[in-house]
Amino acid sequence: MFSAAWTILALGLLAQSAALLATRRAPRTALIVVAALPVLVAALAPQSSDLFGLTALPVLVGVVVAALRVALAHLWPTLVVAAALVAAGNVVLALAGDATTAGDATTAVSGSLGQGVLQAIGAVGLPLLVTLLVQSRREVRVARTAEASAVDREQDALVDAAVSRERAAMARELHDIAAHHLSGIALMAAVIDRQIDADPERAHEGARQVREQSTAVLEDLRRLVGLLRDDAPAERAVETVAGIVDLAERARFRSDVRLDVLPGDRPLADGVGPLAQLAAYRTVQEALANAALHAPSAPCTVTIDDRDATRVVIRVENAPATVPAAGTSPSGGNGLRGMRERADLVGARLQAGPTATGGWLVELALGREAPAAPTQAAGGAGVVA
Repeated sequence: MFSAAWTILALGLLAQSAALLATRRAPRTALIVVAALPVLVAALAPQSSDLFGLTALPVLVGVVVAALRVALAHLWPTLVVAAALVAAGNVVLALAGDATTAGDATTAVSGSLGQGVLQAIGAVGLPLLVTLLVQSRREVRVARTAEASAVDREQDALVDAAVSRERAAMARELHDIAAHHLSGIALMAAVIDRQIDADPERAHEGARQVREQSTAVLEDLRRLVGLLRDDAPAERAVETVAGIVDLAERARFRSDVRLDVLPGDRPLADGVGPLAQLAAYRTVQEALANAALHAPSAPCTVTIDDRDATRVVIRVENAPATVPAAGTSPSGGNGLRGMRERADLVGARLQAGPTATGGWLVELALGREAPAAPTQAAGGAGVVA
């Protein structure tokens, strides 16, 4: 009798194991089958009560697999049925065992029901809780990984944007240097070529200016490269509104440049930020280079109007060209585009275009960041011929 009971129990465990193989394709159906087989074993072999608890192990495995493959919202009815079957197996085992010994059925049911509920909690509730906890931790890790990837992508995008801005700034700086110095060198070389036989003395003077301009462009390039190196920061020239005076003086060596300074009752360009002053310096530098390149023999006037309390206005105006420009080539509008980019960057207003007399005018208006305290008047309008 006992050997038959153990055989039925073994066959039941094998059947449960076989049912578990179907959990990949039909996890809910497989779980119901695995939980129902112990009820059949309890009814057919109540003498196997000593090892009947082994039938709960396949149920535990089925719950874990089903919880991993099916959403809880769709799985909970199956879990309730499986828990009820686990508890029912214990009740059937008790009734069948008491029937063979003619015991009190009511006492057997009440005792086995409590045991069945505990076994259902252990076989269904606890593995479900552990599985959900593991799933939630895995989802948190996946979410953190996705968040870290998103942050990395955002940082890469910010770096790319910063690199693009730096490239644009470097392009503006290189264009300003090339336009200001190299165009002057080309112009003076053309003049020297015409004067070398007719006026050797003027040709020697032009050659000296070419050397000075070459030295200046090399110095500017050295400063620009130095700014890009952390280990050897280069000294930078003072590129402010006040520096425009020296800029105009240097330009007089190769062309007819006049500087007019209209001071107010405060220091020159007081209240104008450093970036705005740099934009003004570069704008005048580019405008003078364009004037020397496209109108080499025409007089050019640089005006710094500092009389307004709210803004500083800088104008570069050249007269119409009287002789054809030598060695010029189209610039593609990079110079004017660079001027506008600098003006937009600092909130300045730029106007550039032909004048009524056929010349060219570039006007830049810089706002003051804060009202400056008036000082003793600096005097009347200053003119450098």
